[in-house]
Amino acid sequence: MKASTFFIGLAAGSVAAAVTVLYSTPQSGSQLRTSVKDASSDMKEMFKEVKVKVDDLKESISHLTKEAKETVPTAIEDIKGSVEKWQQSTESNKERMEKEIAAIQTALEELEQNIAAHQK
Repeated sequence: MKASTFFIGLAAGSVAAAVTVLYSTPQSGSQLRTSVKDASSDMKEMFKEVKVKVDDLKESISHLTKEAKETVPTAIEDIKGSVEKWQQSTESNKERMEKEIAAIQTALEELEQNIAAHQK
């Protein structure tokens, strides 16, 4: 939901509530006109405040977007660098493990040959 849609709904609900209260309260004509004028000026003030808050929200989103555009690429490059360093640091272990796996496979093949020779 967009923020502007939310604030428009909030304002419309406030106006509806104010009108309902004004017309459901028993008042004389002049009192009612005064109340309507007061409510109207209050609503105008509320709309101004909502507009200011929406503008602040838009500015904050714009600022956040700008910061994200500047910060995210740097963070991605830092992560890539860290991954490359990790890969380099683990390369020797990888080679050692590959040699050990090859030795284990050779030992298993010899064991299978020995078992096969003993069974004959």
